[in-house]
Amino acid sequence: MNSVKLTTTFAAVSLAFRLSMQTASAQAPNFQKMTPEERTAYMNRMREASQADWQKMMNRLNLVLPSLPPPADDPKRPAFLKPKEGTTNWFDQAGNTHVRSGWGNWTNYDETTSSHYSLPDPLKLKNGKPVTTANEWWKQRRPEILNEYQTEIFGKTPANTPSVRFAPASTDSTVLNGKATRKTILGSIDNSRYPTATPSIPVTYYRPVNAAGALPLMVIVWGSFPQPLANIEKLIDAGWAVATVNTGAIQLDSGAGLHEGIIGLMNGGKDRQPDEWGVLAAWSWGLSRALDYFEKDKGINPKQIGIQGHSRWGKTALLAGALDSRWAIVFASCSGSMGASLEKRNFGETIDNVAGAGEYHWMAPNFIKYGGNWAAMPVDAHELMALIAPRPLFITGGTKDQWADPKGEFLACVGASPVYQLLGAKGVGTSEMPAPDVALIDGELAFRNHEGGHVDSLDWPVFLEFAQRQFNRPTAKK
Repeated sequence: MNSVKLTTTFAAVSLAFRLSMQTASAQAPNFQKMTPEERTAYMNRMREASQADWQKMMNRLNLVLPSLPPPADDPKRPAFLKPKEGTTNWFDQAGNTHVRSGWGNWTNYDETTSSHYSLPDPLKLKNGKPVTTANEWWKQRRPEILNEYQTEIFGKTPANTPSVRFAPASTDSTVLNGKATRKTILGSIDNSRYPTATPSIPVTYYRPVNAAGALPLMVIVWGSFPQPLANIEKLIDAGWAVATVNTGAIQLDSGAGLHEGIIGLMNGGKDRQPDEWGVLAAWSWGLSRALDYFEKDKGINPKQIGIQGHSRWGKTALLAGALDSRWAIVFASCSGSMGASLEKRNFGETIDNVAGAGEYHWMAPNFIKYGGNWAAMPVDAHELMALIAPRPLFITGGTKDQWADPKGEFLACVGASPVYQLLGAKGVGTSEMPAPDVALIDGELAFRNHEGGHVDSLDWPVFLEFAQRQFNRPTAKK
């Protein structure tokens, strides 16, 4: 098996599941109506199209992968790894997944070999001058960091994006055993410039039935999976309104869909330029359009609208918070590489994994050049967090989710804390990794590593406590 295929195994498996659930998207078929043979054929076409687009970008950037031996014969493969029948990945005794990237790097979970890196200083200008005042941060340093993220990492959002018109589609007053009213709202995107692309912004909105006045709202970044009703109910019980946004209808989560969706609409179905937006930035744009809509809702407090995401949607929540300062509070769960975990730290998911053919579409094409070249990347996760400062930010990981590197997420919080402090807020408060389930929520930058795996459900009660402190809201009566 060649190295690229091995690199993308993780993403290919999750892609199949994601696409199977994205039936609401105009860019994805209804898997439930397809035969097993049709599904297999479709998935093969998607992988081939994604691989072809990735290779085209590699060629355009003059990037070439090294020649590697078969994984079983690779002298760099850790000796303790064993293959698992039915997969192309390798596993250690603890059950952690190991992959070899196309650049020849194997997944590492050894803390003793993870710390050979240096981080850029978020409070030092590119000319070397230290940033000592809030004015210098806002006028000079923050724009520098944001420009690096937009040109090199996530891509630039086009300036002339189309208008979006939101309209209600249906209402149900019986959900959550009568606790909430649920409305579906469809954001129609003007696609007159390229009618072949038909993106939209489907929103599902929940509101407590007996609520009065302007409520805080949590926007959950989501796909078209079954709604996370248990998490939604926690928020409803606490007196919040909730909205979920189907990201797959904005832009397909695959390199095979880059000529469709909002990216394809803006490009007229042509290939992206190296500094143009990837899927995470496209989703962030759609989420900001949903925010436009809810800011005008008299039943919502426009100063208390937050955004939350888990896993790849946790990466998106961080980026959305960095790009749009109207998000009043951000909650990123188990977001891993190119989310909350330090990128140059060699642990779990890394830059290589995201730069490979299975996940590169999340990013700007320029990002691919940092595969196997981590030290050259001009920014790191603590600076993405710093772009959100001084607004409240809640970062979570899981003890059994080592792929997402919860310690790396904590260390990024430590690295971002000086920016929070410069802006008059409180950082994470310590440089020592807290014990599992110990929540650091005294400041605006908060962290918790729950006992458990790759889930967000365990952290919602703590988020609500954190948010109530930040919004100075009493606990709602049930």
